[in-house]
Amino acid sequence: MKIVVCVNHVPDTATKVKVGADGKTIDPAGVTYVVNPYDEYAIEEALKTKEKFGGEVVVVSLGGDSNKESIRKALAMGADSAVLLKNDSYRDSMSVAKALAEEIKNQGAEIVFFGKQSVDYDNSITGQITAEMLGYNCITVVVELSIEGDKVIAEREIEGGKEVVETKLPVVITAQKGLNEPRYASLKGIMAAKRKTIEEKDAVQSESFVEVVEMKKPVPKQAGKILGSDASAVPELVRLLREEAKVI
Repeated sequence: MKIVVCVNHVPDTATKVKVGADGKTIDPAGVTYVVNPYDEYAIEEALKTKEKFGGEVVVVSLGGDSNKESIRKALAMGADSAVLLKNDSYRDSMSVAKALAEEIKNQGAEIVFFGKQSVDYDNSITGQITAEMLGYNCITVVVELSIEGDKVIAEREIEGGKEVVETKLPVVITAQKGLNEPRYASLKGIMAAKRKTIEEKDAVQSESFVEVVEMKKPVPKQAGKILGSDASAVPELVRLLREEAKVI
């Protein structure tokens, strides 16, 4: 079975991000980059699928040379090989999906794993668009997965509960937290990753339909007010909620 897992290289959510001088990008100085957290669940599920059915796991990532850090982590976890689609410029979800779909088509993958979203732009649509471009079935925010022959059964999160979906290969799966517990790379795996191949290709160029006009930090929260500690503070609280906060 040919399995592709798409991996993104993103700023650590614990990093204090500063807006760059151009006002449209982040200042990379002092920013720590990591594997997109949801992609770790995708990597783990790809490896589990290979262990059950055999085959090959190929990591595909779009970006610059820095993406190799995240690719190497996936290889150390157990992926077999990787492809870096080189492109340092800003690309919207549609443009990213087009480049990924082209490579996945070349790989002839039967099953493709994504994280449910990337924590940098949080659009949560790249996996779905890629599936549409490939003509593959797609199941999103998956928390449980079963494959029997060409039949795929998945439990996915929906608002207020969960639902069970059944489809067939080929399929794109976007992984949600809870699908599995990502493994740690062993020392043996880390050493082996250094010998594994990262093939570099130019990413297919395509138009971006979304333009970043401005990037700015949220307005800082105002200091809170303590009006009192008993029922006598209620009238003033109601007044402030009505006249200042305008929520009632």
